[in-house]
Amino acid sequence: MATARSTGSPMSSAELVRLNWSSSSINGNGADRFLHTSNFTRSSVSCPRVAQPRAMGNKNEGKGIFAPLVVVTRNVMGKKEFNQLRGKAIALHSQVIGEFCKTIGADSKQKQGLIRLAKKNGEKLGFLA
Repeated sequence: MATARSTGSPMSSAELVRLNWSSSSINGNGADRFLHTSNFTRSSVSCPRVAQPRAMGNKNEGKGIFAPLVVVTRNVMGKKEFNQLRGKAIALHSQVIGEFCKTIGADSKQKQGLIRLAKKNGEKLGFLA
C-alpha cells in the first residue's frame, strides 16, 4: 500500500484513484506509457466516512405497557431461564402464525411479513424489553 509523503499515513483506495497524473512520464510517440509512483501527490478531497454498524437491540427498550412486567420477571427468574422461556414463547407464537397462514392459504412471503409485524408490535408493547 502506498503512503503519503508528508504524513506517512496509509492512503485510502479513493485517494489512490485521485492521484495527480499530470506529472507522469510519457514517451513522445505514446507507445510506451508509464507512470512513476514518485510523481503521485495526495489529493485534498476526502472520502466519505463509512457508518459504523449499530449494535443490535430494541429501540423501544424500557418503553411499552408490558416493559416493567418483563423486566421484573427477568430479574426474578434470572436472565438465562427468562431468555429460554422467551424463546419458547416466540417459537410457539411463530408456529401459531404459520398455522394461521396455512388455514388462509398465505404464501411464505406473507408469513414472513406477519412474523416481522409480530416482532415489531412486541417491541412497541414492551415484550422484548
